[in-house]
Amino acid sequence: MLIGEVARRSGVSTRMLRHYDSLGLVRPTGRTVCGYREYSTEDIRRIFHVESLRSLGLSLRQIGRALADPAFTPAALVGDLIRRTEDRLRQEQELLDRLRAVDASAPAGWQEVLRIVALLRGLGSPSAAQRQQAVLAPDEETPVPAELLAEAILAESDPNVAGALRWALARAGGDGVASVSSGVRSPNPAVRERAVRAIAELPGTEATEVLACALEDPEPAVRRHAALAAGTRGVTAAVPVLVGMVVDGTSDVEAAEVLGTLALAPECAEQITEALSAELATPAASSAVRIRLTQALAELPEALARDLLRPLTQDAERPVALLASALLERPG
Repeated sequence: MLIGEVARRSGVSTRMLRHYDSLGLVRPTGRTVCGYREYSTEDIRRIFHVESLRSLGLSLRQIGRALADPAFTPAALVGDLIRRTEDRLRQEQELLDRLRAVDASAPAGWQEVLRIVALLRGLGSPSAAQRQQAVLAPDEETPVPAELLAEAILAESDPNVAGALRWALARAGGDGVASVSSGVRSPNPAVRERAVRAIAELPGTEATEVLACALEDPEPAVRRHAALAAGTRGVTAAVPVLVGMVVDGTSDVEAAEVLGTLALAPECAEQITEALSAELATPAASSAVRIRLTQALAELPEALARDLLRPLTQDAERPVALLASALLERPG
């Protein structure tokens, strides 16, 4: 079969067939009396082998080596191709994400585009200091998409950078809660915690509702952050978690302060006093736990606190009795 017919049937151009011949990849078995290339059935089968390997991303040099060595094993080469393809796809995805971030900012000009691109590069830096600097770089005129900040918040492990990102998200406006609330549903507890901490700094009823739902999270750290924020917003469902924080000694001072704020509402005061009193009466409660609970009582409204502290001045545990007496004697 002559080269023109081979090109028509195989879809490989005559120029490429000549190139294959020059490289020794596919050399026609014969020549016509006029000197034209003549391909056998085996030659055509080899052309299809070459094209199949090219479709996998192999270079012509790699294809030649593979076809020339009968003992060639493709596993290592295919593994290398997989890794290179994954790298290329990752780069393409990064480019797509960058373009979407620029598009979401609705830039009015190239200066705004350059600002978003600079932010993206900064957030991608391996240096925490550079990531933080990128977030805090002043530019009041260029809006930063909440979606971009939310994505960075959910991925950021450095506490300083995370704090800067939460600050930026709170200033960004837009639908910040919706942008970051997907993290609350993540299977990763660390991501859920980052999401709750970010939402805690956002205003509005939607943020409060998300925080209230997070009180049921299976991860204690997530529940604690949600309780401190939700309790500050008047969510009474946070009371059990806050009391548990006092008992455990985890951010117990902050938890007690929030309980004191919640107790200003009469309908919540009874729930709080009952919960604290029940923990104080628990036989297994250690002296340290009972001291923290006594200190928490002092954060309640004065009249309520005094009624609960007086009996404790006669407590069997001397440190608890002394603390209760001292709290009662302090100026109102």
